[in-house]
Amino acid sequence: MNRSISKSLAITLTLMSLAVPSGLALYGSSAFAQEALRASIIAGDKRPIVHGDGPKFGVYDPHGDFSSQTNVSTEHLFLPWEDVDLTSIPAADQYALQRGRKLLVTIEPWSWGDDWKLLPGQLRDGILAGKYDANMSAIADVLATLKSPLIVRWGQEMEDQSGRFSWAGWAPEDYIAAYKRMNDIVRAKVPGAQIMWSPKGLPNMNEYYPGDDQVDLVGLSVFGLDEYDMIVDKKLRKFAEVLEPGYKLALTHNKPIWVAELGYEGRIDVSKIDYMEEWAKTVTLNYPQFSELKEVVYFNDKEVHPWPHDLGYPDWRVVREATN
Repeated sequence: MNRSISKSLAITLTLMSLAVPSGLALYGSSAFAQEALRASIIAGDKRPIVHGDGPKFGVYDPHGDFSSQTNVSTEHLFLPWEDVDLTSIPAADQYALQRGRKLLVTIEPWSWGDDWKLLPGQLRDGILAGKYDANMSAIADVLATLKSPLIVRWGQEMEDQSGRFSWAGWAPEDYIAAYKRMNDIVRAKVPGAQIMWSPKGLPNMNEYYPGDDQVDLVGLSVFGLDEYDMIVDKKLRKFAEVLEPGYKLALTHNKPIWVAELGYEGRIDVSKIDYMEEWAKTVTLNYPQFSELKEVVYFNDKEVHPWPHDLGYPDWRVVREATN
């Protein structure tokens, strides 16, 4: 999953004044809640139900659809580390503080040269040579001033071979060396921050594990798209089915596990409402088999990288029509 490759960070300050659509996730798991959920999805709002006895719930929410929702535990931000306006980060801190939320900050090492985006090998060599230490230090200096509880996530989905990320698909030893170099800077400047190592959840993910001393949390990516399921698996998959393989691999590290990026979308007319209702009801259930799953963080925006099989850009946003 990747965000738009931007040379500036846009943190929308108007989020503080936005109103949320119907507070569906405030309902419990009663029959009334289930009926309300289905009606809301049909009307154009597929937000998850947050179950009080399950994992906590967080959001990446650039549209402010969750701005007034009280059971959100974490606010997720994405930062490119080059040509970024760091002065806007304290405003995001205030936004989270006002709502009692932690901050999860994903730092994406997008970097540019004469041909705009650097090739993976160029980026790798530059990081290992110390060329980008100053970029990470500048971000860490600002993070050190924040008051919200802080989690730092650098260079996610590193085991993915699809070409989405310039920092993904490297030799494991190269990624681990780069990861350690960046996290050493964070730990020195922001000693109170937790560090999240965040693979996609593919079978080779543990080849990129940097060591217990380098990781406080493991974050996975879990997305559901009904069209993709039918092409690849010949059936519709549930949240637990998509999570399970990566979760079992993450368990070997004895660290708290998060879903750092979550999204779901239904497109097939005969199944889309049922598909989205199933996901909305189940992503924060208390699963006995996922006892170490501590939080799920919804990615509330449209995909910016095309999915395989010509499936285009799924819209993970919970609100169907722009309301803000």
